[in-house]
Amino acid sequence: MQQDGTHSILDIFRIIGPDEEPDYSTMKQVTEEEALRVLGTRKPTRAHVPRFEEFDHWRWYGRCAVLHDDRGEPREIYFWGFSGD
Repeated sequence: MQQDGTHSILDIFRIIGPDEEPDYSTMKQVTEEEALRVLGTRKPTRAHVPRFEEFDHWRWYGRCAVLHDDRGEPREIYFWGFSGD
């Protein structure tokens, strides 16, 4: 049954491309263009994380974003999403 699972990152089976539609158990990365539109920058940092709820999202799939340091260098990947809870 599709709604079974851990309701966590363990249920993600595939990273989808920027032009693909989200589906059950997929993860979609925030693009630079999307970050610029929502956050005003192409290189999000930890300080932007509270605003990540502004990105498009649906239940049963996840989002991720590369977070940058103060010099604009990529340092970590942040994951979030919505399960069936």
